[in-house]
Amino acid sequence: MISRRKFLRGLLGTFLAGLFAATYGFFIEPALRLRVKRWRIAPPLWTGGPLKIAVLADLHMGEPVVSLNRLKRIVARTNALGADVILVLGDLEAGHRFVTRPVSMKDAAEVLAGLTAPLGRYAILGNHDWWHDRAAQVRGGGANRIGGLLEAAGVPVLQNRALKLGEGAGAFWLAGLDDQLAIGIGPGPGRFRGLDDLSGTLAGIGDDAPVILMAHEPDIFPKVPDRVALTLSGHTHGGQVRFFGWSPVVPSAYGNRYAYGHVREGGRDLVVSGGIGCSILPFRLGVVPEITLIELA
Repeated sequence: MISRRKFLRGLLGTFLAGLFAATYGFFIEPALRLRVKRWRIAPPLWTGGPLKIAVLADLHMGEPVVSLNRLKRIVARTNALGADVILVLGDLEAGHRFVTRPVSMKDAAEVLAGLTAPLGRYAILGNHDWWHDRAAQVRGGGANRIGGLLEAAGVPVLQNRALKLGEGAGAFWLAGLDDQLAIGIGPGPGRFRGLDDLSGTLAGIGDDAPVILMAHEPDIFPKVPDRVALTLSGHTHGGQVRFFGWSPVVPSAYGNRYAYGHVREGGRDLVVSGGIGCSILPFRLGVVPEITLIELA
């Protein structure tokens, strides 16, 4: 039989462990930590030369987690990686109600314009970029405020279009989908309407050079044809809480299947970035904010 002293000691240990986890999850991991997560991949469908891609996903700008000064440091660290191309995978807008000081989206777009790479920097839009645009929600689409700010700052936004980058044997197509959950249409299942057009986007590809697809939500991946060598996504934040490669809650119809990291299905490859910011709560545990660096061979 357990003694009263051992019981109290165990209770105190449990309390202190919970206090530490809460303190770390709210104040340290999301706001103070940043890593570069590297993936070295040889996609079966990649016929181009070596390519280094830096990815920033789910910034969710707003203090205390992602201030403008923190974004400047993230941009500087990303530039220092020497990537050939830099991709921003959507969700600049904050994803929770606990912002202590908002960040101007115009200022954020101008800081992101400081990203530099030989083949350029490009962006797509995420669900929060659409959800926070009330005028676009009323219209059911059309021009997007965040997209306009990024374009005005000199960051091209790919909304259901593709463009060719590079030269010669190293050339490839970069395609960007618009968001799959862009427009709210009512309560319950199926309450969002996407503005993504996968077939229309790929129809703009004019030759057999390999294709890299940017798609904010990874749930599109089962529909991506073999024509696409690599799909890059964010949105899930790796579940935002992750234990031993498993996340209890993932904002995806596929659960942990596309929660985080490198996935290969058939001849197709997907990389889901853990992203930078937070959604629902400013809390991360086991999913350190990251700049994702993919090296293709």
